[in-house]
Amino acid sequence: MNYFRCPKVLAAICIILCLLCIKPLHGALSTENEPNASLPTLFIAGDSTASTGPDSGWGSHLQKFFDPQKLTVVKRARGGRSSRTFITEGLWDSLLQSLKPGDTVILQFGHNDASPINDNSRARGSIPSLGEETESIINQVTGKDEVVHTFGWYMRKMIDETKAKGATPIVLSMTARNYWKDGKIERQNKFCDMAKALAKETGVDFVDVREMIADQYEMLGPIRVQELFPKDKTHTGPDGAFINAAIVVSGLRTINSPISGMLSEEGTRAMPYNPPMMIEQVKTWMTSAWMPAAQPVSNPNLPTFYAIGDSTVRTGSKGDGANGQWGWGAPLADFFDRTRLNVENHAMGGTSSRTFRTSGLWQPVCAKLKPGDFVIMQFGHNDSSPVNDKQRARGTLKGNGDETEEIENLLTGKHEVVHSYGWYIRQTIQEAKAKGATVIVCSPIPRNRWTDSKVNRAADDYAFWASQAANAGGGLFLDLNASICDRYDSVGRQRVTALYFDQGQITHTNSLGAQINAGCVVDGIKTLKDCRLADYLKAAKR
Repeated sequence: MNYFRCPKVLAAICIILCLLCIKPLHGALSTENEPNASLPTLFIAGDSTASTGPDSGWGSHLQKFFDPQKLTVVKRARGGRSSRTFITEGLWDSLLQSLKPGDTVILQFGHNDASPINDNSRARGSIPSLGEETESIINQVTGKDEVVHTFGWYMRKMIDETKAKGATPIVLSMTARNYWKDGKIERQNKFCDMAKALAKETGVDFVDVREMIADQYEMLGPIRVQELFPKDKTHTGPDGAFINAAIVVSGLRTINSPISGMLSEEGTRAMPYNPPMMIEQVKTWMTSAWMPAAQPVSNPNLPTFYAIGDSTVRTGSKGDGANGQWGWGAPLADFFDRTRLNVENHAMGGTSSRTFRTSGLWQPVCAKLKPGDFVIMQFGHNDSSPVNDKQRARGTLKGNGDETEEIENLLTGKHEVVHSYGWYIRQTIQEAKAKGATVIVCSPIPRNRWTDSKVNRAADDYAFWASQAANAGGGLFLDLNASICDRYDSVGRQRVTALYFDQGQITHTNSLGAQINAGCVVDGIKTLKDCRLADYLKAAKR
């Protein structure tokens, strides 16, 4: 059964994961567990990425995913240790003394194995090889003679001694670090490669955690991932640690380990790893952590960036995701330095370029505009609706011309002169510019409709007319439709479908889809010439 094609199951997953991801729960399991002689134990042997500070390593969160009546998770990872020093300092022997048949040991090392082999601060590096090479030293930290072995030798020792105790070793690659180049996060690492080769050589299971985490980070983009690394490029905060723990569990479920049958109810929601399922897991966490429930409070002394548009920018009247739908205007504020710029989302679900004006939504925004402000707008999804009916009466005439149509509005009962889509866009641009604001017109985001392996584009209609209107009205143009389509094409239909709030939806994104689209908006803003808005981005300060 494909769980993600069943709306009821999907809803249950989202509800449970939402409960998991409420902020206070990140600190709920900060105390160390001890082995229980009557239960199997899952030991974690690793470095600071698995255990550092209160709840900042993924190991601190792992018990949440396992039934404590079936399995005890014991975190023996220690910050600053390599495969070598975990053994030489006696940490491994201590773990080994507690190990019994039926237990499981997760081994994750590498971050610190790349350190110097001998210095006066740590002296923790191992020889980067799987062979039997050695190096004799007088350890500058301990002052003792020491024979240093290879990474493979130390890992092999732990694997062999785990097996000898009747327990099961599992090797993990290192976690991903927050290093980026050309929009891609760092993946390659010789110690990850050696860990994988060693697992194959010794016949033990291997979980490529780095690749899994990197997949998710690249979907989020560098600005959002930065939120998960509050101190440095290697160590996550509690929120990032929670996500990494969920990914570890998803990886463990792919190897058919006995511990897969010991999951808690929450753990069963961490589906065996594949990108669309992980998107579902991460998106729900972000809903509670990154999506604002209320409009940020504006400082009248700062310039303001206003977003206007339809439900793909802000769903409903509150834009709080209550219906599972999120517009890209919700996460947009967090990309900017709000100590220097206000960001306000005034978009309204169900509106067109016409009804945003005729229903009185534009006038309050326009009245507040001052020199130095910015307005970004995106309409088009609802402009294709009927010009006159009893339900919405929101459509506009197609194109960017000056043609009109006079109607007796069946919804309002009033006489109305209806203009073209482009006319309404041009009017809004001109009125905002008259107040000294900079205006950016976006083409509408694509719907989740595909022809063969390509998402359908709006290049011949609303994207084209939006471009024409922006040029004619003196606004800037951001071809959001094209940039998101390019990204969707590269990701593929299966992963894109997981970005919409349910599997039958083609227009409204979920929280992760909104995050990704907001990232595309920001990328576009960076390319606009003679637009100071990019100066206010958080990334511009780094």
